[in-house]
Amino acid sequence: MREMTVMEGGTLNETALFGHEEQLAYFEREAVKLLDELAAFTRTSGEGGGVTRLLYTEEWLAAQRHLESRMAACGLETAFDEVGNLFGKLRGETGLPSVLAGSHIDTVVEGGKYDGAFGIAASLIAVDYLRRVYGRPKRTVEVVSLCEEEGSRFPLAYWGSGSIAGMRGFAAAEELRDAGDVSLREAMRACGFGEGTHRAARRTDIAAYVEVHVEQGAVLEKEGLKVGVVDAIAGQRRFFFEVGGEANHAGTTPMHMRRDALEGACAMIAALQAEAVRLGPPLVATVGRLHIQPNVSNVVPGKAEFTVDIRHADEEALDRLAKWTVSAFGDIASRRKLELRHSEWLREAPVPMDGRLTGYLDDACAELDVPFRRMMSGAGHDAQMFRHVCPTAMLFVPSRGGISHSPEEYTPPRELAVGVAVLARLLYRLGYEEAKL
Repeated sequence: MREMTVMEGGTLNETALFGHEEQLAYFEREAVKLLDELAAFTRTSGEGGGVTRLLYTEEWLAAQRHLESRMAACGLETAFDEVGNLFGKLRGETGLPSVLAGSHIDTVVEGGKYDGAFGIAASLIAVDYLRRVYGRPKRTVEVVSLCEEEGSRFPLAYWGSGSIAGMRGFAAAEELRDAGDVSLREAMRACGFGEGTHRAARRTDIAAYVEVHVEQGAVLEKEGLKVGVVDAIAGQRRFFFEVGGEANHAGTTPMHMRRDALEGACAMIAALQAEAVRLGPPLVATVGRLHIQPNVSNVVPGKAEFTVDIRHADEEALDRLAKWTVSAFGDIASRRKLELRHSEWLREAPVPMDGRLTGYLDDACAELDVPFRRMMSGAGHDAQMFRHVCPTAMLFVPSRGGISHSPEEYTPPRELAVGVAVLARLLYRLGYEEAKL
């Protein structure tokens, strides 16, 4: 990293501002501290540890209240909206729309302490640093702790960001229920939130949204890179396939007379795997669930059911493989005299990140001598909801071993610090230099 120098008047000189060793060490300490603080707000149900902080639980509310106090201690104006999103505002000199930075506070069951939480921690640390060094920005900058993203308690994801973007609404609040038959509305009210309790969730005053996140994959680690600048969040197609054959005796049915549903399904899965490998990154295709009937050792399977999950950042490429899959599976079934039925149960278009913002992130990495690459996000994130209302950008830091949604989730402190530094440089450009959006 190059040495930091701050010119008189709070402007930048040609050397990197946020890459100085002292600043990185500070970001490192603060990130580890805040992540440990948030990890303490958990309902751990298993022996493996981890963090369990589900939407509208006691642990969730305590974590949000803790962040509220931390934001206030950093001199930010704090406010909740009606669904429980928490905002910490560093008010700007102009009336321009705000730049938001943050992520989600909820976790999966027995998850890690970095997913979601790091994006909030990084944003708070970066904004607090900018406030202390440069004072009031020209454009308002806000830290947001989004109430929910994972869909771990209720069968609905992106409740926080989707409510801000107008993609989610209270109409579903009574119908959606958790495993204990508690409605979303009831859980919300128990925490003091709900329609009309706080300011409306829907916002139209956001100039940009930036999200820092752990990669949840192993690409950056394996390539020895510190940062990933996200080009797009992958689109998805998810299918359910049912292969029908004929159940029969395993010992008395000759091989050439069999209509083996499992064998046919295996041929389809192998063909999909081979085609995905042939087409190459960033395409991925997964068969995540397989069920066979009658599922006993001495009977030729009469039915096989399986799911297919296909993801790609390019919608045309995604469509081509989806069509190829249906056609190729049909050919395989026909040659084996098997029946084949399918349904598409999820269709999400790729979500491109804003070209100007990703360019600014490229610039920040270059200025700080941070090794980085452009990449696709194969997982969904809150940024895809904000894309409906404002320019968005995402920044990844490495995940050790590619592990996420697990107590084993880990990113080294120095790599956390680099992520904070790049974010701080971007927020300086947007908030203090009023870079074009």
